[in-house]
Amino acid sequence: MKNFPKRGFTLIELLVVIAIIGVLASIVLASLDSSRKKGRDARRLADVKQIQLALELYYDQNNSFPPNIANSSTCGAQTCAATYLTGPGYISVVPTDPSSGRDYSYTPYYASGGALTLCTSYHLGASLETVNHTAFQTDKDQSAQATVCTATYAPSADFDGSDFLPVASTNPHKCNNNDAGLECYDVTP
Repeated sequence: MKNFPKRGFTLIELLVVIAIIGVLASIVLASLDSSRKKGRDARRLADVKQIQLALELYYDQNNSFPPNIANSSTCGAQTCAATYLTGPGYISVVPTDPSSGRDYSYTPYYASGGALTLCTSYHLGASLETVNHTAFQTDKDQSAQATVCTATYAPSADFDGSDFLPVASTNPHKCNNNDAGLECYDVTP
């Protein structure tokens, strides 16, 4: 009888291979999470641009910006976005935040000395997850103004005026009061 060598892997070889696979899997999952954040942020930026375009189309027809762009499920007794933006066809659906499903922060303003019902400007924002996103180089970083268009809109205390978020901050800069820990990308007309 010939003596054949035993074929197979030792326990140590199997443990080394499993450890290597575990390390590689954790690296892939970490980069996947970063990619997901960047993807959601890209969608938020595209949504803000879509809303801006719809607001400009609305302004061209009405010489005023709408007092509200909230979706019908969140605006309660106020007139909703369907009346202002989706009804006339300026936008098919008013987009919402991809992770929270909330409406983007929007506050209309009237010109100083102007009628409270004539909204001549606005502040629109989306809270991004990526710290130091390149989009922050071109946003407005504007605080809420006192001249809020109050005809049919009751604004919240959104927009604190900056997108810089120190790590140890207890008062994070955000577009929406519920967006703690995120940074605000905000635009005006």
